[in-house]
Amino acid sequence: MTLIGKILTPDHILLDLDVASKKRVFEQVGLLVENTRGIARSEVFDSLFSREKLGSTGLGQGVAIPHGRARGLKEATGVFIRLKAPIPFDAPDGKPVQCLFVLLVPEHATDLHLQVLSELAQLFSSRQMREQMLGTGARDELYKLLCEWTPHA
Repeated sequence: MTLIGKILTPDHILLDLDVASKKRVFEQVGLLVENTRGIARSEVFDSLFSREKLGSTGLGQGVAIPHGRARGLKEATGVFIRLKAPIPFDAPDGKPVQCLFVLLVPEHATDLHLQVLSELAQLFSSRQMREQMLGTGARDELYKLLCEWTPHA
């Protein structure tokens, strides 16, 4: 199983989320993580928003990997989001973002989060995978797709 598969659960996949800004995405992630992991939504929002102020986590090609450290989180957790419509994200190519993988790690995380970020960058660099993520209709299919994907050695 990939590192992505170890930190993502089916209940952390949001399909066709209808929001118009990064801020709203981060609010929804905060709400989800508060409800599933017991971490205050404000902690999640502030962590993601602070990181974004340092520079956009948009990669280009319609994808972004917002990430941050959250106090009280015991282990890394991920949230995959496919937006109903793309939103501006200050990506290097100027394209709006429609697929996001939000990575949250404990406050004193090891280099595991760097390995996960590397794996996510590889995943999102595949045009075929990006197209499949946009075209998959069911949460379970998307979960399987993300968990069974294998990074290049």
